[in-house]
Amino acid sequence: MEVTAQMVKELRTRTGAGIMDCKEALKENEGNFEEAVRYLREKGLSSAAKKAGRAASEGQIYASLGEDGRMGVIVEVNCETDFVARTEDFQALLGTVADHVNDNGGDDLAEALKEVTTEAIAKLGENIVVARGERVVLGDNDSGKVVSYIHPGGRIGVLLDLRCETSEKAGDAALGETARDLAMHIAASSPQFLSEDQVPEVVLQSEREILLAQQKDSGKPENILEKIVEGRINKYKKEICLLDQPFVKDTDKTVQAYLKDRSAELGEEIRVSSWTRFQLGELAASDEG
Repeated sequence: MEVTAQMVKELRTRTGAGIMDCKEALKENEGNFEEAVRYLREKGLSSAAKKAGRAASEGQIYASLGEDGRMGVIVEVNCETDFVARTEDFQALLGTVADHVNDNGGDDLAEALKEVTTEAIAKLGENIVVARGERVVLGDNDSGKVVSYIHPGGRIGVLLDLRCETSEKAGDAALGETARDLAMHIAASSPQFLSEDQVPEVVLQSEREILLAQQKDSGKPENILEKIVEGRINKYKKEICLLDQPFVKDTDKTVQAYLKDRSAELGEEIRVSSWTRFQLGELAASDEG
């Protein structure tokens, strides 16, 4: 398969590796983009892990909450320039998209909002893409709070569902403050799973293979390499699991310890039920692969 300059450029954007390294990776993997990324990681030539969530386009992440704190939506809408993303017309479009997700959920947004999007393109003079949206609604018997956090600039946003034991506590301002702090933490630390027992074995095995490939020329005995890799796997799990991460507002304690302290202060158990984290452009970056 012929490796084109555009393919090399896209791989460089994704990984940060050099031109010749990207070209070689694509040749070795017959143009398979994901395998080329993996190849560069194994060779230690890629900074993909640090850049995996880097924005690939302009636009904004936007969230909207119900007045009772039991419902929330989060959406991503893309455009070509930051200038357009900050206009009143684009902000109005974000509200329209959020209202649609609130009423209908986040499926098939591009088709459902085709007419609205076409009008926005004509008015703003740029390509507009309604990328995605999600809705969280507490059940009738659920006690808790839905909160959002949008990082300044609108490039990262979080929608968090935090549960408590009683409906009385759900209205407590302290619970809302706790939820917002956790949402901000998720925005900053990008956890992939709640706890270690939720990490799929296939994810860990893939990471093991990459780590072993990186160490294969070290000259260390196999039993030593396995210990090194397992040590790094344990560290990796703590990095990607919310409850094990150092809490951003007090890095001397984990998120789990923070939740335990807050539960004691509030007088009942609070727990993270779910969250959604959007980062501008990450969907487009994954589609390129």
